[in-house]
Amino acid sequence: MDMTNVFDKLKALQDILAEKYEIESKIDNAPKDLGRYEQLLDRMKEEYININTAYEESKTRISQLKFELDEAVAARERGEEGMESITTHREYEALGKEIKEATERESQLRKELQTEERHFEELSTQMTSKEQELEVGKKTLDEKKASWDHNVESYRAELAVLQARENEIVPDLGPEIVFKFERIIRSKQNRGIVAVKGNVCDGCHMILPAQFANEVHKGEEIVFCPYCSRILFYQEQDEGDETFFNFEDSAGSLVDLDDFDDDEELEEDEDQDEVKELDEYED
Repeated sequence: MDMTNVFDKLKALQDILAEKYEIESKIDNAPKDLGRYEQLLDRMKEEYININTAYEESKTRISQLKFELDEAVAARERGEEGMESITTHREYEALGKEIKEATERESQLRKELQTEERHFEELSTQMTSKEQELEVGKKTLDEKKASWDHNVESYRAELAVLQARENEIVPDLGPEIVFKFERIIRSKQNRGIVAVKGNVCDGCHMILPAQFANEVHKGEEIVFCPYCSRILFYQEQDEGDETFFNFEDSAGSLVDLDDFDDDEELEEDEDQDEVKELDEYED
């Protein structure tokens, strides 16, 4: 097969594989997204359970405080009624002390009851809010699952179409090339075949060795970039593009370097002859 056709097929396969891997990624990631949302919903449930536990404990505490308050009130009233039948000063002092203690106890219990009732109302508000959040969360999760079920069918249909297109291309490329190409596409951000422009790989932007770039220019076989492993094809450089490296310039510079070495050796021979003639003249 002509190499131009091979490169065209690889470019077409690149587009197919890139789209295919993107869809496969969506299929793989969707359950993870649903799992994270389920974890969030579980945390919301746990928070609701904790609030509900505190709510029930507060409710029990209020009932206990009311019972103790009723006892304190009853003790104070009994003491106040007993004042009418007191006959001695000692009885008066003792009963007065009981009334005072019952009154202080009653006052303290009323304060604790008010504080606990405010706390109970706050918990009640939080309970209502969490119940609403849970209801919305469950509804959203159900919608996400339904959407996922619908989307996955569509994704699989798209994959079937892409697979059919892939099957039309790969027989002409050979299993080894296809295997390598698929690995490159997965690891190189969906770019497996790139141009060489001005002796520079358009994938990794590395300057290629002159002889290597010349092989790519010939286009006689599939060549992989030695730096990024992508498949390379030659593309004429657009006017105005910067040339990073040119193998013809490189070859010329090597020739110049050889000429420079020859001239240097000639100059050294001439200097030695002049020194020899000067020695003979002095003798």
